Amino acid sequence: MNFYQRILLSMVLMADAAFADDYQVVLAHLHLPAGFSIAVYADKLPNARSMALADDGTVFIGTGLEGKVYAVRDSNHDGKADERYELATDLYMPNGVAFKNGALYVAEVNRIIRFDDITRQLQAVPEPVVVFSGFPSDQHHGWKYLRFGPDGKLYTAVGAPCNICDPKEIYTSLVRLNADGSGFEILARGIRNTVGFDWSPQTRQLYFTDNGRDYLGEDVPPEELNLWTEKGQHFGYPYCHGGSLPDPEFAGNHQCREFTPPVWKFNAHMAALGIRFYRGQHFPADYKNQLFVAQHGSWNRSQPQGYRVALVKFSNGVPVSDKVFIDGWLQPDGEALGRPVDILELNDGSVLISDDKLGVIYRVTYKP
Repeated sequence: MNFYQRILLSMVLMADAAFADDYQVVLAHLHLPAGFSIAVYADKLPNARSMALADDGTVFIGTGLEGKVYAVRDSNHDGKADERYELATDLYMPNGVAFKNGALYVAEVNRIIRFDDITRQLQAVPEPVVVFSGFPSDQHHGWKYLRFGPDGKLYTAVGAPCNICDPKEIYTSLVRLNADGSGFEILARGIRNTVGFDWSPQTRQLYFTDNGRDYLGEDVPPEELNLWTEKGQHFGYPYCHGGSLPDPEFAGNHQCREFTPPVWKFNAHMAALGIRFYRGQHFPADYKNQLFVAQHGSWNRSQPQGYRVALVKFSNGVPVSDKVFIDGWLQPDGEALGRPVDILELNDGSVLISDDKLGVIYRVTYKP
């Protein structure tokens, strides 16, 4: 190693140390229930958003405007990823990622692509196969969440190409299709922008978040947690918000009772995104089958709110309350240290949280 290489290496090491110091500053501000701990699981993941887990423990991460897809691994099983791979670049807001049968599925704005046998080819990624290319190309609310359901089908959604409008065609819909791209169907409409859903481990029913429209007021409309039960449901947008608030521009002759109301409401503009029912054994028993919600945070309130992870408590299959699980990313002066996006449970029962502002993934563990 020559002199200049040693200088460069020392600069890299100092930069890494500075990043670690920054993370420790952020972590020191976060509040968790007694017995829980949080640490950085993986870093240097700009705009880290949705996550998916492979059978071997590899974690895949989609991004937004960054246009990249990453993979990280904890190969030495010390609770922190020590391998990082950049799998794809120059994609069109590849937010959604899903894994099944050895393949990684990635949802861009206008299509779904697939990388086959991916966990054995992280250093030499194969060319993707186009699974489906029938989505609109609108960037506004065009980024997509992607999950495989209990039926083995791919689920995603097409958001509204606006803040408030009445688009036709495929917009504002929840959709699903077979893993090979066939069998496309629209399941529900009236959904402004969902970027998170999960199936209850008790009922196998699909719950999803939806972000309310802007410019009605600082405290309206509420953000929604919705339950999809049958094809043809309409969840209100753009005619009705939160199950009871007619839209002043688009309600017309529509009544809110025409539409499926949310099963739970969050405060306005919190931007509820990724959700995950806890299925593991690592956390205390009263967390079992309860719903974690990443609340990304508001941009359109004089007093910001959100920037936290909430826990929605279920009883007999019905949400009955919610409370803060982790907060502290939002400082009293309004500065946001980070913005949680998605939640993923690892095989050991610990939980990962992505942060697209800081470009990291946190790991939450429990020790009595």
